[in-house]
Amino acid sequence: MTDSHKSHLPKVDPLQEIKDLEAQALEKAQVRWYKRMLSAPVDSERLPLAMKVFGVLCVLGTLFAMYEVVLSILHTVDMFQHGSMSDLGISTVVVTFVWLVDIGLLMCAFAVMGVRILLNQRRFAALVIYGIYVFLLLGAICSLMLFGVSLRLVIYGVLFVLLVAFQIYLDPSLREERELQHKLHDKELKTEQEEGVLGRDLSGKGYMALNFFNLFWLFVIASFLGDVMESIVHVTIVDPGHWQDRAGLLFGPFSPIYGCGAILMTLALNRFYKSNVVLIFFVSAIIGGAFEFFVSLFMQYTFGAVAWNYTGQFLSIDGRTCGWAMGCWGLLGVAWIKLLLPGILWLVNKIPWNWRYWVTIVAACLMAVDCVMSLQALDCWYERLSNDPVNTPIQHFYADHFNNTYMEDRFQSMTVNPGSAVRGGKV
Repeated sequence: MTDSHKSHLPKVDPLQEIKDLEAQALEKAQVRWYKRMLSAPVDSERLPLAMKVFGVLCVLGTLFAMYEVVLSILHTVDMFQHGSMSDLGISTVVVTFVWLVDIGLLMCAFAVMGVRILLNQRRFAALVIYGIYVFLLLGAICSLMLFGVSLRLVIYGVLFVLLVAFQIYLDPSLREERELQHKLHDKELKTEQEEGVLGRDLSGKGYMALNFFNLFWLFVIASFLGDVMESIVHVTIVDPGHWQDRAGLLFGPFSPIYGCGAILMTLALNRFYKSNVVLIFFVSAIIGGAFEFFVSLFMQYTFGAVAWNYTGQFLSIDGRTCGWAMGCWGLLGVAWIKLLLPGILWLVNKIPWNWRYWVTIVAACLMAVDCVMSLQALDCWYERLSNDPVNTPIQHFYADHFNNTYMEDRFQSMTVNPGSAVRGGKV
């Protein structure tokens, strides 16, 4: 071939060619992974006739149940539009809709499982059960809120136990895979703890790994420290000698606005932990001020609640935040990123690695219950002050256990004025 012919050939970039080969290899690996997840050797084993009958019942029963669910949703929407549910309160209405939608999704999941059983796709059917677990848990929580302790909870429990046994029967290898992955992950955690890098972002893109474990404990610690800090500032500077409970949740010394603020700052500044202090200060001030503004707006418009008011102060923005408050958020952001995060990760490395799963799961469940009950208690407090009738299980529960006197004593820095809320035609 002559040089003139060679000059007309397209030039090949070796680096691009390598990248293309890597992309193809990755795509093939992903395809193999999906095939392995959705099918398994156990699929070659034929299911007994009884299981096939069960699959048919799942599909037929789901079609009938879905018809009833759609009618119930349409009936509830019609009641809501005509004002029949106006006296129930936002919590009851929201929980009712969530419960109905959850039942619909649960029925869809059962239908998918039934079809996969009929197609003898045991692995796929077993994987669908994971989604059914979630819908059962959500349905049980909604049922407890709406109807209290009833036979419905027993039905949810029985279904859960049967599905666990059914999943093991469909594909026993799923449990073996979970146990193997758990052991490998435990080994990695133990190695990271021995090296003193547990919780760090090993990719080098940020200071810490932004996983659920780290972010949850950052929320808890920041909520606790925020409550302690506000209480000390109030008793020493704002109103010397007079103690005031500054907690923001129904139970425990927690102020969730500081926990959420810490999470936002961590997400925004994790990559910039080595940056200039001035940059961190201004970014933190903007994030904290904006978050404080929207939380104030949400509380007032939803519950008619006001926990702080900066009207008349320097750079006040509708009384919801101000210049010095944003400056405090900026200082807190600098202290959080530069000082507290390293200390928190040092504590994380001191926690026995084999304890972190259950401790975190239990703590997360308790915190979730605390947050949900706090919102519902505020909602019922608002309804009582609005002279709305107390006629639902949720309203009776909070009226008996968390009445107006309790709420006033618990949320001492908060006042509730139903007339300032934008809901139920109050404004």
